[in-house]
Amino acid sequence: MEPLFFKAALAAYFAATAGYLVSLVARRVVMAKLATWVLGLAVVLHTVHFLEMYTERGFNVAVNLFEAVSFFTWIVSGAYLAFQMRTKTRVLGAIVAPFAVLLMMLASMGIEGTLAIPDALQGRLVPIHVTLSLIGEGLFALASLAGIMYCIQDRQIRRRRMSGLARYLPSLGDLDNINHAGLLWGFPLLTLGLIVGSVWARTAWGGSQWVADPKTIWSFAVWCFYAFLLHQRLAIGWKGRKIAVLSIVALAVLISAFIGVNFLSSVHKFT
Repeated sequence: MEPLFFKAALAAYFAATAGYLVSLVARRVVMAKLATWVLGLAVVLHTVHFLEMYTERGFNVAVNLFEAVSFFTWIVSGAYLAFQMRTKTRVLGAIVAPFAVLLMMLASMGIEGTLAIPDALQGRLVPIHVTLSLIGEGLFALASLAGIMYCIQDRQIRRRRMSGLARYLPSLGDLDNINHAGLLWGFPLLTLGLIVGSVWARTAWGGSQWVADPKTIWSFAVWCFYAFLLHQRLAIGWKGRKIAVLSIVALAVLISAFIGVNFLSSVHKFT
């Protein structure tokens, strides 16, 4: 399959990034609005790319690391646009769009590879496990990106050095709401994905081999980290700067599990 729509989506992500950066430099909200529409176009083109993949091989839209990164990017960008409709966070796209470009560039390194699906990924539960897990992780990533902008805005307020750019940034309340929603929706989806994955892994490999796998252990560590964040948020009432900083740390842990630890696994990894 020629990834025409993938390449078009990548170009649109680049254009959206440029638009957001111009809006910051020129301090013109109208440019951020235009960039948001371009980002929406990128998500639409990306969606068509996945629909093409679906017509060829069903729900197996992420059978290697590069396709998983591509799907992850689509989730983060699409979720941001959905949240942006309900919050005044257009300029948050200045972080989301470059993040999407970096991931898409990584995905482009292997997106034209073989479509052959490994035997271990032939099970019916695999697409469900991968899809739920990636959606949950994508929502977590969006929560972390909102946390990054929260810290930028909060730092300017604390130092009482509000630049002319500050009034264009999203409010702390809106950024905290996105962080909260990302954790609240991402956690149950990731939990379901891990449950489905554990059932599949036990069927595919049997015994305890999959339990001791580095990626399984690291994924469980990520789940525990986000379980802690959600508990502190809902039960203890943590919010604002504290939860934003921890969300940023959690993003580093998530990326380590998503990409780095993938190469340490012998049985549980994207190729």
